[in-house]
Amino acid sequence: NQGLATLAFFGVGVNLVLLLTRVLDQDNAVAANNVSKWTGTVYLCSLIGAFLSDSYWGRYLTCAIFQLILVLGLGLLSFASWFFLISPTGCGDGMKLCNTPSLVGVVMFYLSIYLIALGYGGHQPTVATLGADQFDDSNPNAVISKAAFFSSFYFALNVGSLFSNTILVYYEDSGKWTLGFLVSFGAAIIALLLYLSGTSRYRYVKASGNPLPRVAQVFVAAYRKWGVTPATVDALYEVEGTESAIKGSRKILHSNDFKFLDKAATITSMDLRGPNNPWKLCTVTQVEEAKCVLKMLPIWLCTIIYSVIFTQMASLFVEQGDVMASKLKNFRIPAASMSAFDICSVLIWTGVYRHVVVPVSRSLTGNPKGLTELQRMGTGLIIGMIAMVAAGVTEIQRLKSVSPGSKKSSLSIFWQVPQYVLVGASEVFMYVGQLEFFNGQAPDGIKSFGSSLCMASMSLGNYVSSLLINIVMEVTTRDGGPGWIPDDLNDGHLDRFYFLIAGLTAVDFIIYVYCAKWYNGINLDTSENGIQLEEQQKEVLASLMS
Repeated sequence: NQGLATLAFFGVGVNLVLLLTRVLDQDNAVAANNVSKWTGTVYLCSLIGAFLSDSYWGRYLTCAIFQLILVLGLGLLSFASWFFLISPTGCGDGMKLCNTPSLVGVVMFYLSIYLIALGYGGHQPTVATLGADQFDDSNPNAVISKAAFFSSFYFALNVGSLFSNTILVYYEDSGKWTLGFLVSFGAAIIALLLYLSGTSRYRYVKASGNPLPRVAQVFVAAYRKWGVTPATVDALYEVEGTESAIKGSRKILHSNDFKFLDKAATITSMDLRGPNNPWKLCTVTQVEEAKCVLKMLPIWLCTIIYSVIFTQMASLFVEQGDVMASKLKNFRIPAASMSAFDICSVLIWTGVYRHVVVPVSRSLTGNPKGLTELQRMGTGLIIGMIAMVAAGVTEIQRLKSVSPGSKKSSLSIFWQVPQYVLVGASEVFMYVGQLEFFNGQAPDGIKSFGSSLCMASMSLGNYVSSLLINIVMEVTTRDGGPGWIPDDLNDGHLDRFYFLIAGLTAVDFIIYVYCAKWYNGINLDTSENGIQLEEQQKEVLASLMS
């Protein structure tokens, strides 16, 4: 399911920047910005999916609905490209110009790609969390298996992406855009059918209700008791029994972080006089849920710059490759297909990490997982920074190889291989580490929210990239020059933009190390039996069948 859904999504996303420049006749900077905004919206929609999953619909129904939206978006895009965009047939191949599309065609195009953004974005964090739900955290072996699942999940994602980046991108680059979109449409339909086929076998967890009021209640209750001294740990309020007051969530033990929030769980004489009001008195688990959100935020903010690196593959890397020597004998290599080296790097490094890095680091650290999630993410930041330096060096060499009056450099497009390979290696450390970290550190009631933080990081990374391009172009064109990223890259300095991102990543890494040292993980109450997932599974499945 994950591989096919990813194939469908990247069948559109991987070549979108060239579709905008060749078919809709947009400038390089405008197209790169539009791709960044669209990609940012994709991952921003993950927050919508996570909210609905955790609060109301549950994982299963949320996945099904958003996958259906993805199918509708791809169907509309295929229809729009056939009847309104690709005219004459075969245009948009880099040589044959397309006719200016009608207003109806442009509207349908943008509606379709943003339906795709909503469908894929809302589905991603929820399906990852649904997969994690199939493992029992009370079993030590299951914890290790869950870590392997996240690696396999990311592996499947990249297998689907590999097909899009090699086969589909070739046909789209040669002007057969509609064929590529129809293949994506078919893959999305099959993915949805496969997902529905497992309905009776999934392990279900109930939705825990809207987490926003719960978190707000903690801050309001703590504010109302601002003058109250927090009680000792044993005296803080918590419900009796094996379950917490939050439906579907295990109890969380008290932590010493953000102790001012403990006021919300401190029992006063006023609390004893009347019925329990959650806006005045909260349980320890509810307070710790709010603390978990606060503790994860600094780590999450530090991952945004990495997503700026990642988004360059779908925009500026492609535009850079499009003005390099891309012919291998009689075969022309599409610039977007170079991301296949990124995917192959991910597939190789996933195996290297599990079979080499983990055993070696396990023997050195004593940690069953090898590296901690935070160490893994930090390593990803460093490799990503090196990738930007490699991209900058490639651009310097490309500019040196441009003949006067020529639109393309004589430098081979294969000079881009190192930057793609390095980004792929960094993904194995950063994005898989993020999936494990945010899913593992999020309380039960906001698991999908935890998984969506990884996607939200990508979202903001794309918006930051767009903002950075706008600022750079504004500053570098003040003297009337072409700027760093002009329509003709041969007149610009894309290398300086890459080095700027590398410098920002170095600063971000220093801040990240400080935040990682400060971070204390969630401490679940494992002394009790917790919630009976099998009973929940029967209830949820019965309601779905009815």
